[in-house]
Amino acid sequence: MVAVMKPGNETLLTVEQLEEFQARAATYDRENTFFTEDWEVLKDSGYLLMPVPEELGGLGYSLAEVEAEQRRLAYYAPPDAVAVNMHLYWVGVAADLWRQGDKSCEWLLREAAAGEVFAAGHAEPTGGYDHPVLYANTKAQRVDGGYCFTGRKCFGSLTPVWTRLGIHAVDDSDPDNPMIVHAFMPRDADGYEIIDTWDTMGMRATQSQDTVLDSVFVPDKYIPRVVPTGFAGADAFVLNIFAWALLGFANVYCGLARSAFDRAVAGVGKKKVNTMSRSYAWHAEVQHSISEMAMKLEAIEALLDRTASDWSEGVDHGGMWPAKLVGTKCFVVENAWQVVDKAFEMGGGFAIFKASPWERILRDARLGLIHPANGPLAREIVAKSHLGLDLDETPRWG
Repeated sequence: MVAVMKPGNETLLTVEQLEEFQARAATYDRENTFFTEDWEVLKDSGYLLMPVPEELGGLGYSLAEVEAEQRRLAYYAPPDAVAVNMHLYWVGVAADLWRQGDKSCEWLLREAAAGEVFAAGHAEPTGGYDHPVLYANTKAQRVDGGYCFTGRKCFGSLTPVWTRLGIHAVDDSDPDNPMIVHAFMPRDADGYEIIDTWDTMGMRATQSQDTVLDSVFVPDKYIPRVVPTGFAGADAFVLNIFAWALLGFANVYCGLARSAFDRAVAGVGKKKVNTMSRSYAWHAEVQHSISEMAMKLEAIEALLDRTASDWSEGVDHGGMWPAKLVGTKCFVVENAWQVVDKAFEMGGGFAIFKASPWERILRDARLGLIHPANGPLAREIVAKSHLGLDLDETPRWG
């Protein structure tokens, strides 16, 4: 596995460190615990500072450069990469805005450089909206000096270590003009409770607990945006969230799929039936499966690299950017899942045992399909964008 590195810099994590991450993964999964030892290594390596501009004390990595590192990390420790993606995408959003001349989130970059850890509190258990970030059930009430937030957020990766939780909520005090309020809740805020709910089929080490907000006050200095609901409010801040978060998720599952493929290829060369003179690698259907997986990986890696490169180089896709971002994420995770599923099949009957890494790999890979934007929403955005239909028009279908 070769990482694409920023010119002039060495790889942040050594192969030896990554192999240690990989060796600890089964224990974190089995015990349903946070990847504490790995986290300390990530912090010490400067991994959390990748997107922070060099002028502000970081490494100055672009989105494409960060995602190359994330794909490499996911090859060895997918849950680590999913969790740290939450911090990296907030810092990446602020960094890209800063590079574009918008200094409204410079405070976030300075806090990140000083060691603050940012996490994402977007998902909500109450349902009703499948558009992440653009709508919310959590309520925001304007008060003197800031906003008060009431609701419940889930899938809060990095719960044990975050110091700033990025949240969004709706201010519907004017029913005709509801607004989405984006905020970063400090860990020392009053009025919230973390609920231990994270007992899941996969990505267990992310420890993505729920956070219940009960009129939590967040001061104006931690309110980066107040925008209209829906795509009408998709300004540069929101679009950057789409880019950094979705391509981050996609690279995680791409790295995981590449790892599964390499494991499968190595495994079939060692399998042999006593009555046959050669290994399973010579079986025609095994070769068929290997070729299918290889071609899918070539396609998803090429698409990911192209989309990330276009974003980092400022290619102007105009109003098609949302479609490109959700389309890339959807295509990558769906095909990555097919690669892992096929690789798991080639692992044979013993792949189902808890002692086998295959069982955990399969569970982790399955979660890629539920990360936003999900398949139905991605296809809706892509199709409507190409058809020239208003993404905010209701009813959306029917």
